[in-house]
Amino acid sequence: MKLVVINGPNLNMLGIREPDQYGSESYEALIAMIRAHCRERGIQVEFFQSNHEGALVDRIQQAYFDRADAIVINPGAYTHTSIALLDALKAVNLPAAEVHISDVRAREDFRQISYIRPACCCTVAGHGLRGYLEAIDFLAEQMAGGKERAGNGEKR
Repeated sequence: MKLVVINGPNLNMLGIREPDQYGSESYEALIAMIRAHCRERGIQVEFFQSNHEGALVDRIQQAYFDRADAIVINPGAYTHTSIALLDALKAVNLPAAEVHISDVRAREDFRQISYIRPACCCTVAGHGLRGYLEAIDFLAEQMAGGKERAGNGEKR
């Protein structure tokens, strides 16, 4: 399985940005944790982070041309604003898991809206950095079962 993990704006500031919401672990620690988990599961993983919406769209599209099997995406604030990310995910039609470190349901009203959710087969929110591992495991199980899209199997 070939997986692309895509992170949006401000996720490069993990450990610095609002540790009460996002924890004290760094972005580098997140990458190391995911890399180790994927190595144990025999999953090839690539990472991408950008603070720019167009760069995120480009990376989603590139996942298709790179023949990735699935995408794990934490679009950050673009979750609540970007139809472009939704359209990119729909265009590539790869299984995608939406991840949020914090529990967006318990936050501001505007964070209740996710434009990308309709293009994702699951959402993991409020489980901290380990939510990425849950999303990866969900996608791996879906792929092993031959299911590319299973509706939104929310894991909150």
